[in-house]
Amino acid sequence: MTAKYLAHFGFKTPPFSKEISDANLWLPPSKKDVLDELIEALRDRASVLLTGEPGVGKTCVLRALRQRLPQGAFRMTYYHNATLGRRDFYRLLCLALGLSPHATAAALFFAVSTHVEDLGREKLHPVLLVDEAHLLYQDTLDHLHILLNYQWDSQALLSLVLIGLPELADRMALRRNRSLYSRIHCRLTIDPITPQDTADYIAYRLKKARCARELFTADAVAMIYEAAVGSLRDIDRIATAALRLSARRKRKLVERDVVEHVTRTMEE
Repeated sequence: MTAKYLAHFGFKTPPFSKEISDANLWLPPSKKDVLDELIEALRDRASVLLTGEPGVGKTCVLRALRQRLPQGAFRMTYYHNATLGRRDFYRLLCLALGLSPHATAAALFFAVSTHVEDLGREKLHPVLLVDEAHLLYQDTLDHLHILLNYQWDSQALLSLVLIGLPELADRMALRRNRSLYSRIHCRLTIDPITPQDTADYIAYRLKKARCARELFTADAVAMIYEAAVGSLRDIDRIATAALRLSARRKRKLVERDVVEHVTRTMEE
């Protein structure tokens, strides 16, 4: 069925696939502003808290950051398995940094700290991005502020970027986490996209799939926006299902009734 719907609309590739290069990522103006603030914070060697609801584009912003930060000045390490205790957290972090994992938590921490200091001497600023940080165990969260402490807390040798759902901000505001939270000077929120963002996003993804005409009616786009609740991930899912159903019905446009049927089926 996938090949049939591609052929029906003349696509060479699926227009709403997540397999898209960093260079071709779409960011609305609001997310571009967040990206600019994030880059500015990292240039200032600050740490960052980045929160947003599921699917609003946090990963897109991170991928755009990877594209924009000069590799000759920054060393980015992306860490996505936040559901580990402190020792295993540092063990996997060592592996991500290309270091040999040690036996004890103290040795692991020392290896990471030494690596950060070595990068500083090489004029490379390390950036550690911890995704799904709202899932971090408290014993790991308790220790992260120590990872930011160098030269008697007088040098910013590492930028920590914690990315997660809105409840991460609530956790950080707890008194227990004040040592870490006080070191995170840049706190950013990614908001859900707007109706116009939805229309622009759909048009952009169709254009990247070599489709020069509008396939979704205005009513269909409005329905997708309402059903997706500002989530890019859900827009991809609904739009793909609507294209498939429209192809089965031999239609050249995706109309509101098709989107209604798709969203109703998904809710059942």
